[in-house]
Amino acid sequence: MTAGRLQLLYLSQFPPSPPTYGAQRRIQGLLTALGRHHDVTAVALISPDLDAQQAERSMREYCQQVVLVPSRPWAGPTKRLLQLRALFSSKSYEHHFFNLPALPPLLQRLLTGRAFDVVNVEHPFLAHLPLARAPGGAPLPVRVLDEHNIEFDLARQQAGEEHGLARRIHNAANWPKIQREEVEAFRTFDGVTFCSEADEARGRALVPSVRAAVVPNAVDVQEFQPSASLPAPDGRTVMFFGAINYFPNVDGLLYLLREVWPLLEKRHPEARLKIVGQHPTPEILAFRGPKVEVTGKVEDVRVHLSAAAVTVVPLRVGGGTRFKILEAMAMGRPVVSTSLGAEGIAARPGKDILIADDAAGLAEALGRVLSTPALGAQLGAAGRALVEQHYSWDAAAGRLQDFFQQLLAARGPSA
Repeated sequence: MTAGRLQLLYLSQFPPSPPTYGAQRRIQGLLTALGRHHDVTAVALISPDLDAQQAERSMREYCQQVVLVPSRPWAGPTKRLLQLRALFSSKSYEHHFFNLPALPPLLQRLLTGRAFDVVNVEHPFLAHLPLARAPGGAPLPVRVLDEHNIEFDLARQQAGEEHGLARRIHNAANWPKIQREEVEAFRTFDGVTFCSEADEARGRALVPSVRAAVVPNAVDVQEFQPSASLPAPDGRTVMFFGAINYFPNVDGLLYLLREVWPLLEKRHPEARLKIVGQHPTPEILAFRGPKVEVTGKVEDVRVHLSAAAVTVVPLRVGGGTRFKILEAMAMGRPVVSTSLGAEGIAARPGKDILIADDAAGLAEALGRVLSTPALGAQLGAAGRALVEQHYSWDAAAGRLQDFFQQLLAARGPSA
């Protein structure tokens, strides 16, 4: 990245650091790379369960200024009341949840006190805030929305798959409201970034005039890499990792446990399944046994990845691109995934990754890797080469910076 130094304001509904799930890793990875060349001010909402001092310390490593705004708790009676309110409102539940009285005056002070080149908003749920502000005589900042997923489509998929009548009713009523708000942001923001070409195409189908760019998810290729100091693959462990309170992961894991695992276990009785991730649900914990380990959150996922024979991504719902695939590939581990799970990653089926979209196919692909160590080594080496070439954070941040510069060249009149 060689362009002039930019003044960037990043707005997020959670602190990106220290990261424990994919959305945080995306923001931290991009900001760490951008922060080497540009001045970053970050405004993040922080829920009561998080350590504000720890978050600010971590974010100071790449931000010039950090402002943390207390948010509502993610669970409990406040959430239920807001869900009920949203049911009878034209606005989405997320709009109500993140509509904090402290935010507009805070943003007004920041934006009129200093000239920013770019205001970047993570997810569409804060896009309604007044961001077209600048000191007198200064150009307005360009406003960029970063879409980790097409959020309304994710909510729509959940409406059809969720267990429990109350959740299905909430999602069925809520996703069209998210769609209206998200599409309005596509229309009004100066630019939108998507994680994959597939999501960009979905965005353009909704708003053909959208100015968009693909900024893929990536991985720290220095932190995630094979090492002789880490355990060697054990030849029998199938590993899934990710936040296990996230609906697409829960749905995929239950599919794996109920439909895929019995087929694999029958042909490969030596196989073991390791599920790694924070907040495992009671439904997942119920499958624990001699051959199924549920670890919860771990200190260093690289240790577990290195020891696994193969990683599995059995997702059937979602959008964006999967950090779990990129991180497994960076560690030189073979990956078996559904087509949707691997969407947005330029991996060649049969060369860099194995793809299957039904239970029998997933079980067969996992079994091939378990019974053929050479195949696992070949897939692992190819995956590592792929992420080194295309999925480093510096490369992703370079794309984002180029997009910022394109938008700045067409920036509107001064405030």
